[in-house]
Amino acid sequence: QVQLVESGGGLVQAGGSLRLSCAASGRTSSTGVMGWFRQAPGKEREFVAAIRWSSSITYYANSGKGRFTISRDNAKNTMYLQMNSLKPEDTAVYYCAADSRGIYAISRYSNAGLYDYWGQGTQVTVSS
Repeated sequence: QVQLVESGGGLVQAGGSLRLSCAASGRTSSTGVMGWFRQAPGKEREFVAAIRWSSSITYYANSGKGRFTISRDNAKNTMYLQMNSLKPEDTAVYYCAADSRGIYAISRYSNAGLYDYWGQGTQVTVSS
């Protein structure tokens, strides 16, 4: 089992920045790929970014390319999402997720169904 806890959400003005963290505990040695998803009110959960834990290979949704950076710190078992140039349409609950196997190509991890574990989410609100 892997437990995921997100933090770092909050209220920020458009154009501002936030850094989200996702702390993993439990059987973290089996983590293959971790990802960030978000869900805005009335909308489906959507992929934001993913990272392969062993190699740091990353993959981004078009919505975040050039603005968001996903990274991880092995020593801290923590994944990050640095979000810059935030827009009101980035407002959502952000979730981190983990797949213990990581056997697929990183681009396939835009599919939420590939993840075994999910955090509870952290709210990000961007005001205009």
